[in-house]
Amino acid sequence: MCCYGHSPFPVLRLRLLLRNVCRGQPADRFSGANPWWRRIVIAQLLVAIAIAAYAAARFLPDRAVVYDDPEEHFKYGSTGGEHESGFPYWIFQAMPKVCAEHLPGPGYASLGLLFEKDKELPVGMSRRRYQGIDRTFLNCAVCHTSTVRDSAQAAPKLYTGMPANTFNIMAFQKFFFACGKDPKFSKEYLVPTIAQMMEARGFHMGMVDRYLVYPLAVWLMRERLLMLAGRFDWANRQSEWGPGRVDTFNAAKVLFNFPMDKLPAHEMNAASDFPAIWFQGPRKGMQLHWDGNNTVVEERNKSAAFGTGTTPPTLDTAAIGRVEDWLLTKEAPRYPYPIDAAKAQRGAPLYQEYCAACHGKGARDFSGEYVGKVTPLAEIGTDRRRLDSYSYELAVNQSTLYAGYPWRFQHFRKTFGYANAPLDGIWLRAPYLHNGSVPTLRDLLQPAAKRPTAFYRGYDVYDARNVGFVTSVAEEGDRRYFKYDTTAAGNANSGHDGARFGTQLSDAQKDDLIEYLKGF
Repeated sequence: MCCYGHSPFPVLRLRLLLRNVCRGQPADRFSGANPWWRRIVIAQLLVAIAIAAYAAARFLPDRAVVYDDPEEHFKYGSTGGEHESGFPYWIFQAMPKVCAEHLPGPGYASLGLLFEKDKELPVGMSRRRYQGIDRTFLNCAVCHTSTVRDSAQAAPKLYTGMPANTFNIMAFQKFFFACGKDPKFSKEYLVPTIAQMMEARGFHMGMVDRYLVYPLAVWLMRERLLMLAGRFDWANRQSEWGPGRVDTFNAAKVLFNFPMDKLPAHEMNAASDFPAIWFQGPRKGMQLHWDGNNTVVEERNKSAAFGTGTTPPTLDTAAIGRVEDWLLTKEAPRYPYPIDAAKAQRGAPLYQEYCAACHGKGARDFSGEYVGKVTPLAEIGTDRRRLDSYSYELAVNQSTLYAGYPWRFQHFRKTFGYANAPLDGIWLRAPYLHNGSVPTLRDLLQPAAKRPTAFYRGYDVYDARNVGFVTSVAEEGDRRYFKYDTTAAGNANSGHDGARFGTQLSDAQKDDLIEYLKGF
C-alpha cells in the first residue's frame, strides 16, 4: 500500500499538497526523499494552466466584425444570427467547390448574391468569432440590397434599401440542404479543401483545427442541415418563389412548430416580394408589412430579424438599433436617368387625382387619407394568398415572442386586405404588386387582362422607358433567371385595376404619369 507521500497518482498528489498548504503545513512535507515528484506535479500544473488559457482564448470570445460606417454596417454587420444559425466561415467558403453540381452556376453569385470588390463575403452576410471558430450568416441587406445596370455591358451600381431583385432565397436554401445530404459533405472532402483555401489566403490550418475543430464543425453542420431540410420540406411542395421573393409567414410558422403538412391549402403558395425599407421615420404609425399587420417599426424589425437567424436571447439589439436609426432618415435613391420635364409636369395632376390619396402627396410627402392604411381585398382585388397565409393563429403565437423582454410583441393583428404604401423610390421596386406579378410600371397601368402572363425575373439591367427591369433576357433552361408564371398559385397579376387606379387613362396620359413617377 502506498502512503500519501508516495502516491503514484499526480492529481491526488497535487490535492494533498494544496491541503497541506491550507493547514499551514509544509507544502511537500512527505517528499523530501523524492523531489522529482514535485517537478512532475508542477509540470502538470503548468500544462493544465496552459491548456486552460488556450481553451479560454480560443473558445470564449464572442466578437463580431464591426463597421463604423452605418451603410457598411447595414451591408456586413451582425444582427446576432451567427450564434444560433451561423455557418462556419471556411465551410461556407468551401461548399461551392465541394458541391458545385448543386448550384445553378459558378459560385454563390449564381444564387443572386452580390459581391463587392475586395470583399470575401457577399453583401448581406456578417462575420463573428464565436465558440472558437469564425461564423457567418445573413443580415438585413441580403433581402434589401440589389444592383442596377444601364445595359448588359455596364458595371452594376449597388443600391442599399431596395428589394433584393436578384437574390433567390429558395435556391439558397435548397443548395445548402442538397449539399448537406451529399456524401461529399464530410471531413474527408471539406477539411482538405478548407486547408487549401486557407493556404491560398496566407493562413495555416493548425493541428487542432485539422483534427478536432473542423471535423466536429462539419459533423454538427451536417446534422443541423439535415434537421432543417426536414422542417422546411413544405417549401419543396410549393410553387418556386424565384428571385426577389420569399414566403415570409409560412416560414415563420416553422418557428412555432405548426404542422406544415396539415395547413389548409389557401395558406400555402404565398410568396411575396422583398420590400424597400428606406426612410422609415415618416412611416412610424403606418400599417406595415404587405398586409398591414403591425404598426410599430421596431417590432416589425425584430420580427424581420428572425429571418437573419436570430432568436430572442441571441438578438444583438445594439446592432439592430444602429440599422433602425440609419433607416429612419435614409432616403430612397433618386432616379438616375433623364426625365422629360414637360411630361412630368403634365403627369403631376394625374398623380394627385389617381394616386395621392393612397400613396401620398409626393415623393417625400406621405400625407393622404388612406396612406399607410389597409384597403380591403374586395376593393384592391390582388392575389389573396399572401393575406391568407398570415392567419389569426399565427398572430396569436407571435404575441408570445420576446416574452419576459421589455420589447415583447404586442401589435401583430390579422387584417383583411393590403396596406397602401408611399411610393418613394418606386423606380427601384419592380416587379410590382405585393407578389411581384407585374414587371413594369407601364404594365401596372394596363388593365389586368393585358398584363404579361409570363416574364423573367432576376435580371438587373434597367428598362428606363417602362420603369422596371428587362424581362426577356433569359433563354429557356437558363438556371440563373426565373420564369414567372402568373397562372401559378399565389402569382396572379389581377387587381389594382379599373378607373380609380388609372388603368383606363389614354396612352399619352400614362406616359405623363410614368414620367412624373420617375421623380419619386
